[in-house]
Formats: sequence, C-alpha cells, structure tokens
Amino acid sequence: MQRNFLVLACLICWLSSFSQSVELSENAEISVITCGPGNELYSTFGHSAFRIQDKKQDIDKVYNYGTFNFATPNFYVKFVRGKLLYELRAYPFYNFLRGYRDENRWVKEQILNLNLQQKQAIYAFLEENEKPANRGYKYDFFYDNCSTKMYEVLEKTLNDQLVFDSNYEPNDYTHRELIQQYLGNLKWSDFGIDLALGSVIDRTISPKQYMFLPDYVLKAMDHVKLRSDKKEIPLVRESRILLQSQPQEQEKSLFTPLLVFSLLALLVIFITYMDYKKKTRNSLLDILIFSITGLVGVLLLVLWFATDHTATANNFNILWAFAPNIFFVFLLNKNTKLRVYYMLTLLVCLDLLLIIWSLKVQIFSVALVPILVALYLRYIYLWVYFKKKNSIK
Repeated sequence: MQRNFLVLACLICWLSSFSQSVELSENAEISVITCGPGNELYSTFGHSAFRIQDKKQDIDKVYNYGTFNFATPNFYVKFVRGKLLYELRAYPFYNFLRGYRDENRWVKEQILNLNLQQKQAIYAFLEENEKPANRGYKYDFFYDNCSTKMYEVLEKTLNDQLVFDSNYEPNDYTHRELIQQYLGNLKWSDFGIDLALGSVIDRTISPKQYMFLPDYVLKAMDHVKLRSDKKEIPLVRESRILLQSQPQEQEKSLFTPLLVFSLLALLVIFITYMDYKKKTRNSLLDILIFSITGLVGVLLLVLWFATDHTATANNFNILWAFAPNIFFVFLLNKNTKLRVYYMLTLLVCLDLLLIIWSLKVQIFSVALVPILVALYLRYIYLWVYFKKKNSIK
C-alpha cells in the first residue's frame, strides 16, 4: 500500500510540474470577455472573465472569478452574512459561451495587445490563482468581484506598464446611480436594494471604481494604454462580438412598489381619518405598523452590524424602520406617558430622514414617499391621542 501511495504521489507531482511548464506560443491570445445582462437579478449587471487561447498548445479556456461552491458548509448562512468565498475556475471556453447563448445574452471580446512575456506572466498568474489553495476570495459586489478582478490581475502582472485613462467616463456617479442604470424594469429589486444598502453607496466614486460593472470594464479597457519601448500603445488590439442577443419584450408589472405602497398609505390615512372622527384608535392597524417597521429595522441593523457586507453600513432607513417599534407594540395599550414621548421620537426620526435625503447623504427609494406620509400622519394622530389619554399639556 505504501508503494502504491508513493507511485500516486510521484504521478501527481509529475502532472503538476508538467502543467506549470506549459509555455504559450507567440500566437497565443489573451482576451477580456464581457457578457451582457440577463433577465434575473443575479445576472442583470452582466459578467466579466478572461479567455486564453493558444491553438498550438490546444488551449482555449475561460478564467471565471464568478463561481462558488454550493457544497460549502453553512452555504446560505455564509452567503447572507457576506462570508461566502467566491472562486476562480478555469474550464473550456465553449462551455462558457454555450451558457450565454442559451440565455440569449451578448458576449464581446477584447483581445489584448501583449507580447509573449506579458502573456506568459498573465497565464502563469491565473494558473497559480486557480489552484484549490488559492482560488477562493472574499467577494464584495462593489470592490472585489468578477469585474474588478480584470484590471486587478492586469495590474499585478503588468505592474507599471499600464496607463489608466480616468477620463474615459466624464460623468460623476455614485455606486447607487450606477446600479440603478440596470434596474429599469426590476422595480421590486430596485426598492429592495435601496432599502438594504446604506449611505456608503451614495458617495461619488472615481471612474476606476466604476469597473465593478462589466460594461465599464469594457469601456475602460478601450482607453487603457500599455507602455512599450518608451511609447504608449492601446491595451486592446482588437474587439469583436462573439454572440449577439435577440431583442425580447420585457414584462412590465402594474404592481410596482410605488403603486402598492400608495394604496396601503391611502388605507392607513383613511383608517386614521375614521379614528379621528370617532375619537378612537384602531389597535390592529397600530400592531401591524409597529410590528412590520420594527422587524424591518431589526433586519437592517443585522445587515449593518452582523454581516461583512460593506454596502449595508450607515443605512438611515432605520429612521423609519425603527427597530424598537417591535417592543413598543407591548406598550400600545399601556396608559403611560412614555407613549407620548415615544411618538415624538418617531416624528423627529422622520424629520431627520427627510433632512438626510434633502442633503443627499443617502438617497432613498421614491416608493418610500407614501410610506413616510402614512407613518407621519399616523404618528401625529397617535401623539395627540396619547396626550389626551394621559392628559399631558
């Protein structure tokens, strides 16, 4: 058995040394691949990858930083907490392309203007990075994803030979403005993103940071230069379209967040008006309002403080989705002055939110407007109602 183990170990070492000794030919090509958006939320921003093709060595592989292992222990817990490692995987390019053909998504290729030494350096880096011990990395949608890896790999392998043109995009964008360019018909996803992500994505970023999105990798690469023999040449030698997508009609739903929340707001306002006329209080409505806003607030606090997601920090949605509301439910029927002061606190929180919004510290979803109006009117009514109940002047 020991002899068999030694033979197996020698075979593995031999195969490993063989794979490391592969030298690309002069005609080898390294490309940046950009894939168009898909119909699902996870694919709506597109995708980026490297392609290495060398007909002489019978190589045509894609290097994809956008994969993960479903067999990872506690997969869903790690995914939610932002601790799931994404992986670099290399596999035949035709398999990669076939998937995008099946999904009716366009694929574009930018062949890089590299000499043999530069090609070899990138190839060696990707091969080393794809090894099981090295392939995992901590995914961050804005700062470390499949698209940011494109320029990162080039920087690490080509060093100071790259010249980045920050003027390739003349507009000043925030992360939120950039992602909203892709969420036109995904109204509920747009609302969910605005709800979950905090003010950290409302800061203006540099054009280099736009490359967390594949479209901006595609655009930026056409403006990057490469220092060669004391002169600068374009990094991209040739661009070509590998797949064209066919036009599709996008389904539009009438039940957008703005419509649904407007109808709910009208219902809350109507019930509040009837309470005012009858000088009473609808307990069921208040239990629902305080329970739902409290639970949403708890969720936002968990995303902020209990996960590794950088984009969920400093989220001022907690000013309307007020986590303590979940406990205030138990005080609704208690005849205590605390109720009056608590309602004042909630009204101040809503005022603060409006100030934060007007100063553009954080941009909130437009669909939030009817929710805020309904909450404001209900809280004012409850403040007056509780004052009368407690005879506070």
